[in-house]
Amino acid sequence: MIIYNPKDWWKLIFAFHKSDTFRMMLPGIIGVAVFTGIVAYIENEVFHATFKNTTAVHSLVGFALSLLLVFRTNTAYDRWWEGRRAWGSLVNNSRNLALKLSVLELTKEEKTMFSALISNYILAAKEHLRGIHAGDQLIYTGEYNESYFQAYNHLPNRVMQAIYKEIQQLLATSRLSEHQLLYINEELRSFTDNIGICERIKRTPIPYSYSLYLKKIIFFYVFTMPIGFVREFGYWAMPIVALVFYVFAGIEMLAEEIEDPFGTDANDLPTDQLYETIRANVAEIFQLQA
Repeated sequence: MIIYNPKDWWKLIFAFHKSDTFRMMLPGIIGVAVFTGIVAYIENEVFHATFKNTTAVHSLVGFALSLLLVFRTNTAYDRWWEGRRAWGSLVNNSRNLALKLSVLELTKEEKTMFSALISNYILAAKEHLRGIHAGDQLIYTGEYNESYFQAYNHLPNRVMQAIYKEIQQLLATSRLSEHQLLYINEELRSFTDNIGICERIKRTPIPYSYSLYLKKIIFFYVFTMPIGFVREFGYWAMPIVALVFYVFAGIEMLAEEIEDPFGTDANDLPTDQLYETIRANVAEIFQLQA
């Protein structure tokens, strides 16, 4: 995720990043401008067309298309923000669980183990949402070694199973009472709830028919604009149509990028940084070196 100053207008206006829509769409923008120039030459220089222009029709269709794009953008941002809320909850509940466990009568080995397991869950979760099995990246401790994690596809569930097993052992040895178990149960349950929220966001894309319809409307709208616009604007229709294409198609591209916020793109959630924050915080709570 890119960290930036939203008040620095001039820097943002003239900044070009690999994820910037203008840079990504530049070949398409040039292609639309060239297509408009060809239409302008054929209409005005070859056929000397005299029909009435269609700018009024495009204005009406453009208004309807704008409403559809507003809905599309809002829907995509809602998904991005819900994902951020889920990861904010993971941060808070990791700290809360570590704080509640740290006041129990735990050995240094047990503190190290719980610190590793909580950190492992966050690491497994962020990589799981990227479609990566992070078994070889985990912190191995005690019986929870490579073989313990390797055979499981849903790694976050396997890590949480280890945490529950250790909690049960504390309960069996009377270092954790049933009342205290209820006290930490909310944090334990929230881990699975939050990964479920993220999986729902990732695995439920915008309905295919809606996405297909919107792309078709943008295509036909932009590629029929030159037919009427070159009658009124001549070759000046080239930058006008290219600008309209950039505006409409750019909004659609932005929505596509942020509707799945768990990858490594510039506009995705900073899950790598969140993991490092949680790992350091949990180690500090258990009075271990991060």
